[in-house]
Amino acid sequence: MIEILFAAESDSSNNGNPLFTLVFFGAIFGAMYFLLLRPQRRRVKEGQILQSSIAVDDEVILNSGIYGFVTAIEGDILWIDVADGHANLRAASGPENAGGGSPGTEHRRTAEAGDHD
Repeated sequence: MIEILFAAESDSSNNGNPLFTLVFFGAIFGAMYFLLLRPQRRRVKEGQILQSSIAVDDEVILNSGIYGFVTAIEGDILWIDVADGHANLRAASGPENAGGGSPGTEHRRTAEAGDHD
């Protein structure tokens, strides 16, 4: 009986090549990096570039879905005209407004404002 237990123990301790296990876990880590981490970092970087390029007279869409035009920029604060001069909003333009690393405001240049690039 004891000989059977020793034989079973010696068979189960031979799990295969440890190098294969190391390569397998390395491949999983590499796949996670290229499929999840790298694209997320790229989106965050693009969002930061988009936020830093906001200028006066740009049309913006806030996270809450409000459309408006930027009338002034005071540091990290955007003043946004939402009702043709009748209502102005103050919004933070930094990532703390965003939640989850996505851009806090999206913007697009309008034909009236023209590109200053």
